[in-house]
Amino acid sequence: MNIGELAKQSGLAASRIRFYEAQGLISQVGRQANGYRRYAPEALQMLQLIQSAQQAGFTLQELKAMMPVAGEHKREELIEGLERKVQQIEAMQVQLAHSKAQLLGVIETVRAQPEGVPCSMGQERVLASLESPVGASLLAKNSRATR
Repeated sequence: MNIGELAKQSGLAASRIRFYEAQGLISQVGRQANGYRRYAPEALQMLQLIQSAQQAGFTLQELKAMMPVAGEHKREELIEGLERKVQQIEAMQVQLAHSKAQLLGVIETVRAQPEGVPCSMGQERVLASLESPVGASLLAKNSRATR
């Protein structure tokens, strides 16, 4: 199939498909006499795999490192890479649970502020509750996200 058909079936832009090809994630791309790319049916499966893996948190570099070269089987390396990603996700879950608990504490601090107390005093209490290293990193992330 040509790149237009592959783009339509995969839901990806042709430029994204060419990018994946240039990164070595899609191989066995043939050329027609007119120079147009000709993709094997397996290319659609590979694009779906790439999309799923990226949604699961894999970077393109991680994917490329785990992909077997033609005729080569990397079963153990694949399993190790997948297990590493699971460990990273679990560590992120712990960090997110901690951040969530801290934010819920901040919400309670704000709710506990009596009516009529100037906002500046409430802000000081909130900032004081975020003095921990995790709170500081949350503030830094939030300030980067709002830029």
